[in-house]
Amino acid sequence: MDAKEISLNEKKVKPVVDMLNDYLANYHVHYQKLRGCHWNIKGQNFFTLHIKFEELYTNAQLTIDEIAERVLTLGKAPHSRFADYIKESAIKEINTIGLKDLDMVDAVLDDMAKLIEMERELLDATDKAGDDGSNDMVNRFMQFKEKNTWMLRSFAGKK
Repeated sequence: MDAKEISLNEKKVKPVVDMLNDYLANYHVHYQKLRGCHWNIKGQNFFTLHIKFEELYTNAQLTIDEIAERVLTLGKAPHSRFADYIKESAIKEINTIGLKDLDMVDAVLDDMAKLIEMERELLDATDKAGDDGSNDMVNRFMQFKEKNTWMLRSFAGKK
């Protein structure tokens, strides 16, 4: 399958596919960070954040699958090696062992800010390519992170 089979111009959609693969790499690193936060959270916020981090990593896992399937829908192969994810991701790994609860929240908020920035760039690219399917998908993901950014900032007592 390729882009023209779903009425998209392959040349116009190529930047979208490349950006989606970068987005996929960043999401994998973010996902693993969320898992580490979930596993290693300690302290008085344990019960609240343990549940929240699980909610976020479960959502991230589903998002990763949708991103990869969209790349396939557009006729290309999604990246699938951790070496590629680490190399291409702007989001960096952190050691969550011993990290304080609010530092974990800050790390997740930093990731979400980077992902939202990527999503806004993707929305521009998908609009230029006439790729409404990718645009709708990315917009949905961005809205989820915008709401959770507000919630985590409120939890941490940030403006």
